[in-house]
Amino acid sequence: MINGLLKIAKTYSAYLIKFILISINPMRKLVVLLCSILILSSCSKDYDVIIRNGTVYDGSGNTPIQTDIGIKGDVIDTLGNLSGFTAKREVDATGLAVSPGFINMLSWATNSLITDGKSQSDIRQGVTLEVFGEGTSMGPLSAQAKEEIEEEGDKVEWETLGEYLEYLEKKGVSTNVASFLGATTLRTYTIGYENRPPTAEELDAMRMLTRQAMEEGALGIGSSLIYAPAFYSSTEELIEICKIAAEYGGMYISHMRSEGNRFLESIDELMRISSEAGLPAEIYHLKASGADNWHKMDLAFAKIDSARAAGLQITTDMYTYTAGSTGLDAAMPPWVQEGGYDEWAKRLQDPEIRERLKVEMTTPTDEWENLLYAAGTPEKCLLVGFKNDSLKYLTGKTLGEVAKMRGKSPEETAMDLVWQDGSRVQVVYFLMSEENVKKQIALPYMSFGSDAGSLATEGVFLESSTHPRAYGNFARLLGKYVRDEKIISLEEAIYKLTTLPATNLKIRSRGALKVGYYADIAIFDPNEIQDHATFDKPHQYSTGMVHVFVNGKQVLKNGNHTGKKPGRAVRGPGWTGFEQ
Repeated sequence: MINGLLKIAKTYSAYLIKFILISINPMRKLVVLLCSILILSSCSKDYDVIIRNGTVYDGSGNTPIQTDIGIKGDVIDTLGNLSGFTAKREVDATGLAVSPGFINMLSWATNSLITDGKSQSDIRQGVTLEVFGEGTSMGPLSAQAKEEIEEEGDKVEWETLGEYLEYLEKKGVSTNVASFLGATTLRTYTIGYENRPPTAEELDAMRMLTRQAMEEGALGIGSSLIYAPAFYSSTEELIEICKIAAEYGGMYISHMRSEGNRFLESIDELMRISSEAGLPAEIYHLKASGADNWHKMDLAFAKIDSARAAGLQITTDMYTYTAGSTGLDAAMPPWVQEGGYDEWAKRLQDPEIRERLKVEMTTPTDEWENLLYAAGTPEKCLLVGFKNDSLKYLTGKTLGEVAKMRGKSPEETAMDLVWQDGSRVQVVYFLMSEENVKKQIALPYMSFGSDAGSLATEGVFLESSTHPRAYGNFARLLGKYVRDEKIISLEEAIYKLTTLPATNLKIRSRGALKVGYYADIAIFDPNEIQDHATFDKPHQYSTGMVHVFVNGKQVLKNGNHTGKKPGRAVRGPGWTGFEQ
């Protein structure tokens, strides 16, 4: 009604002013005229942005409607027919899908956004929120953690997690950013890299740090339990820190202890933590790794469905590929990594330890997660990331190929590469079943995360290879699995990319196209959206995303980055600061 009255007032304002000028005392004409000019000039544009004629998917999963969206400042002001209104900028979305911006539930853009805040590979897929914190987080930082970050070339100007998010916002980033508190980060801050339980005093310190992070806006606790030193954490330790997160409305999210031989048992552990700590829980990148474990996925679905029916809030996320990516540390037992990288590298040069490792790396076990063994062959282990320039020529080769080049076993070659490179060496492991990927996509509680940085096809990002999920995870869902294979509908996919994760994270005023919500908006062509990144040539942008707005500012225009960086720190439910 108010909009209708404003339209009438604007339409007839010139006649009204003319009538007033004829009717009133001549001495007041000038004052009235000047005031009228000011009023008309202030009303010359009704909105900052109008998106017209788009097929609007509001994020709810409901049938889309063709309508307009009016943006004022950083929020959505109007949803409806705006044919009689004007704006400073107008976007014709005829024939395009208009959606809330996508939420990347598992982002490793923590460092890449420091290098380049434009977040090119994700923005070009419609991602407007990066969520960090799989096990490690960018605060609280110990002295050693600061040194490790600065060794990578990034200057550390923060200590706590909240300060890191503020740092990114002030530096300038194109996407919004949020983070879980890493359980590994808590452990290394208080205990270091030792394989032992925390003392009572150390556990109290971990609780205190958790409380601080939750009040600074952490979303909850994130763990990654196949890696040392996270592997050393007991279930009871995790429950204790999760109890603090629960007090602030946070959630627990986990790369579980096993996605292979003890896949089902690991789901049980996650559910126990959820139940005893009293908070929702999500499984990071749900998968059954290794052909011998593929059959367990249906059993996992049944287990999760049963828990949800019993009242536990269990959800999942995934990436849309049959290969994962992590380091060669996931091919070696946790005991050899105790004490951190330096101690690990020393052990790898000890002949007796090497002989023991060769046996353990080739022997089936339920005691630790061996991704080299799960892959089935070293030819399914693709080397994609080296720190040492002298080894970068091996990028794109398999572990099996390098082993043959060097005349050594794959296990010995893996040991050599870790200590020669000064890093864990990034690897793509081919582990999963395409059939299971399709089943997972259809789960009603599934959202999506790239498990990768947000990169660019230029500069330092080209010095290493990567997993194609960094460039194609979300476009691949919408192109391959929605449009081409029709695994789920477009409205359901958008719900799983937007409203579902925002609801799970308890994020305020984001994840939907609603009046009063922040104007994080993705506009794309459903017939054209497509991933192009491959394992051989991963540095290729997806196409079909036409426009992207973040907090009301246009970051992608006609498929090209505008250079704008309006991203903000997005805080969890326990944040004690001002409304974001």
